[in-house]
Amino acid sequence: MKVRQPLKQRIVIAFALMTLLISGAFSIGIVAAVHLMEEHLVSDDMHAELQAAMDALGTGRPLALDKDKRLFTDAGRGFTPPPEFAHASEGFSEVVQGDEAHYVFKLERDGFDYILVQDQHDFEAREQLLYNVVLGCFLVSVLIAWLLGSLLAKQVLQPVALLAEEVRSGVRGTEQLAKNYADDEVGRLAEAFDNTFEQLRRSLEREKLFTGDVSHELRTPLMVIGSSCELLAHSSGLEAKQREQLDRIHRASAGMLELVETLLLLARERGTMEESGRGLTLADAAAEQSEIWGEQFAARGIDYHCTVESEDERRYHPTFLRTVLSNLLRNALHYTEDGSVRLVLVDGGFRVEDTGPGIAPEQQSQLFQPFQRGAQARGEGLGLGLSLVKRICEHQGWSVNMLPAQPRGCIFRVDLTSP
Repeated sequence: MKVRQPLKQRIVIAFALMTLLISGAFSIGIVAAVHLMEEHLVSDDMHAELQAAMDALGTGRPLALDKDKRLFTDAGRGFTPPPEFAHASEGFSEVVQGDEAHYVFKLERDGFDYILVQDQHDFEAREQLLYNVVLGCFLVSVLIAWLLGSLLAKQVLQPVALLAEEVRSGVRGTEQLAKNYADDEVGRLAEAFDNTFEQLRRSLEREKLFTGDVSHELRTPLMVIGSSCELLAHSSGLEAKQREQLDRIHRASAGMLELVETLLLLARERGTMEESGRGLTLADAAAEQSEIWGEQFAARGIDYHCTVESEDERRYHPTFLRTVLSNLLRNALHYTEDGSVRLVLVDGGFRVEDTGPGIAPEQQSQLFQPFQRGAQARGEGLGLGLSLVKRICEHQGWSVNMLPAQPRGCIFRVDLTSP
């Protein structure tokens, strides 16, 4: 699983890590170099001082040793070395006893051992001071790198953040984004956004023009078909079978006219019909659709009924509400072989429940995509009904969701009030 971090944070972390590695390497190198140099200098100093002391002992001159140094030798009384120093190797070495540590330099002359011992306390204090200074400088450098990285990342990413905000808020009119940026990577990104927005704008405009033109041209013939059906229905001499076919034609033309009206409205900007007082209540819309679809459910032996769980007195866009109800009921009719279909009205929405085969889990993610039909569908639909429902709900600020029903079937729930 990838961890999603802001680009600014990643730049700051990279900047700090780079400083951490470089400063750490330099700090370790400084400490190691100082330690080796100090050991080398101490060794040379003790070697020279031990030789001077050996010469002084041979001539009888007094010894001139620092207070932190002691001389031991088995060449004379009073200078016998302790066992821990007597067993030291020849040359420079260190001897540690508990909390005490000593530098030891041992030479041999005329068959006698001469040992110079120096307490490390002063050297350890200087080393500790050096370590503290190096550690402090290391921590300060990392902190400065973090602050400097934050400042530089903010400056570097400011054009990117500005471009992201402009893209998020949308391009107003025909204003170009690229003209506000330099001819660099950000400028070329803004130019790519301009080209994409322009292509998207043209595609949407073509879709609106096509939908509007086709829908407008279909309205007249559909109205002619509907009015002709009404005239024929009032004429005498029609047999029962002929009247049944005439009713089917009338219902189909009315449904097509309503669909054309829906497409025309979707091609326009969102209207304010709900606020104008000409909206339709959920109960009235459900009564209309129940009258239209009740006969078709009965003809197929499906038990259909509409129930009201809670009243809703709000008014909604009539065309959109009718289309959503109609498509969901049609979908239930196509997928229900037997059993029942229920339209349940609640305050602020409704549910369409059926006892069909349900929808396979692998198909649920594409349920509201165009041209998607279930394996158990009947009729000659193209799989656009649920896609149209989804578009209408997004257009109106409504929401539609599919829930599994028990023991079989599915439930479509539509919320008509904004959360």
